[in-house]
Amino acid sequence: MRIVLASSNKGKIKEIKKYFGNDVFAFSDLIEPFEIIEDGKSFKENAIIKAKAIQNLLPNDIIIADDSGISLPALGAIPGIYSARFAGKGATDKDNLFKLIDELKKNNIKITEAFYTSAIAIATPYGVFTTHGFMYGDVIDEARGDKGFGYDPMFIPKGFNNTLGELDENIKKKISHRSKALNLAQLILRALK
Repeated sequence: MRIVLASSNKGKIKEIKKYFGNDVFAFSDLIEPFEIIEDGKSFKENAIIKAKAIQNLLPNDIIIADDSGISLPALGAIPGIYSARFAGKGATDKDNLFKLIDELKKNNIKITEAFYTSAIAIATPYGVFTTHGFMYGDVIDEARGDKGFGYDPMFIPKGFNNTLGELDENIKKKISHRSKALNLAQLILRALK
């Protein structure tokens, strides 16, 4: 069975392909891309929605969907499940990043606690399985570095002084929320073989 990613986010696809190798396909490489309405109330629900939407069209493949984002408790846990569309529909990663930086500045916050969440849904002919991963740290009211994607240039992981935008990709791969969730997903995939 092929492993197919239920994502059109180029940064996410690149990151997950590095993790699983070249045996992974983006769904848009196999079928005509379409919009998936993410109307769940949690990262887990949205990941399942995405995985099932692709599984309906590719029922014999293993579909992996990731729903992830950043939450700032000091601002009521925003942007949370709206991380990818925080600055509005069609917003770019930079639009979302700078909107969150503006929110910090508007509230006179230079640095505050934050955490990333990744929920992975694995839709298979045998059922749907989910995993979660978390990464804790702080966000700052400026963008530093050009590595990673999304909110990485403003997020400083716990135990580090640099943002994910400044850190080496290998370090991010070891500590990221997505890597933690994908490590657990690997166990599920092995059990399915």
